[in-house]
This record gives sequence, C-alpha cells and structure tokens, in this order.
Amino acid sequence: MPVTIKSAREIELMREAGRILAITHEELGKAIRPGMSTLDIDRIGEDIIRSYGCIPSFKNYQGYPASVCVSVNEEVVHGIPNKDHIIREGDIVSLDVGVIYKGYHSDAARTHAVGKVSPEAENLIKVTRQSFFEGIKYAKAGNHLNDVSSAIQAYAEKFGYGVVRDLVGHGIGAHLHEAPEVPNFGGRRKGLKLRAGMTLAVEPMINAGRYDVEWLEDGWTAVTDDGSLSAHYENTILITEGDPEILSLRSGEE
Repeated sequence: MPVTIKSAREIELMREAGRILAITHEELGKAIRPGMSTLDIDRIGEDIIRSYGCIPSFKNYQGYPASVCVSVNEEVVHGIPNKDHIIREGDIVSLDVGVIYKGYHSDAARTHAVGKVSPEAENLIKVTRQSFFEGIKYAKAGNHLNDVSSAIQAYAEKFGYGVVRDLVGHGIGAHLHEAPEVPNFGGRRKGLKLRAGMTLAVEPMINAGRYDVEWLEDGWTAVTDDGSLSAHYENTILITEGDPEILSLRSGEE
C-alpha cells in the first residue's frame, strides 16, 4: 500500500475523528477507578464513541473483540477487556482507542495512573508521553521518518528504559493501518522522506525493563518479557511544512 497524501476534505474528516477521540480519552480518564473491570472501561468507551455517531475502529478488526484495548501494568498493548480483570489502586492502565468518522480513522493511546502509584510507574508514564513529543519535533516535511524514530528512542533510553521493537506505529486515514510503518527506534537507513499531507499514528511503547515482549495465549495481548511495567502514548498527527498538527489532542492537553 503506497503512502497517501490526504486532501483538504480528508484532513477535515480526520480532524473531526481526532476531536471525538480526544474527548473519548478525556472521559475515560475521568472514569477509571479502583474496583472497576477492564470490560467496564471498554463499555464506557464504546458508548462514548457511538454517542458521536462514530464507529469504534478496533471492534472486530481482524477478530479483536472489543472497542478499547485495555492493558494493565506489564501488558504492553492489545489487552482484551474482561469482566474478571479488576483495576486496583496503584495499577497503570494503558488505553488504546480508535474511532471512525465518516470513513476516516483516528488512533490514540494514553496510560493512566490509578490512584497513588509508585514513583517508578509515575516516571515511566511521564517519559513515555514526553518521548512522543521529542519525536514529533522532527515530524515535518523534508525530514525523514528515521529522524522521528531516533529521537523517541534516544529520549527513552536516557532513562534506562526499553523501547519495544516488535510493535510500531503506522500511517492512518481511510484505513486504520496504512503505510508507512513508524518505528519508535532508529535504523541504519534514513527512511521515508516526510511530505505535507501525510497522516501518521506515532505511538511509543516503552518498558521499564528490557524491550523484549511476548504474547499471551489469547493471541492479542503483548506483555513485557521480564514482567516490568510498560506504558503507551499515541496520537494521530498531520505532517505540514512546519510543526505537525496533532489531530487527537484537545487544546491545552498534554
């Protein structure tokens, strides 16, 4: 699949998808509390998405059974919501959510602290989020994709964290996953040259320990190989001639 340059109309639709997704994440962040199940989170998320006339991007995507990927503590991504998985004080919970608005996707993830968490957990969440912003400083027309990837890796590794290799970001638009792949780690090649009108989902997944992951028997949930905590932060961005536009972030939000 070639990398697509979005038209003005497509960008407007993706802006609206991103706006609704940002609201969804904001409401989910307010709702998370000890004692609720990961399935409760999924139901709330789906209700919010559908209340705006949107469709959850993830539900039934390649067989995934839910609308919100809910990953707790050592779960890196794609955790399947379950009525028996109860959120507890001190957990960190990563929510990966996508919405479809009039045929166009937006994809974003946030990691939340549940009540009082350990200093280690708090720092991991903070660094993972900041690694995204360090990366997108280079996400402008004329730069290369590897500039973004290398900046994410360099920032996270300063703290001794592991940058997941087995899972990467992606292009996005009329399809949830489009070209190109967007690694969170640098490579030997410069990679794709960025052009205005490209839309990308940039999503650092950072482990407190080693970068290695393994998959649970459900075939979806990726967990840290060493049992360390993991955090996830993602936004859908639009490449411009200047600074990128973050489509899935509300004004004033970080």
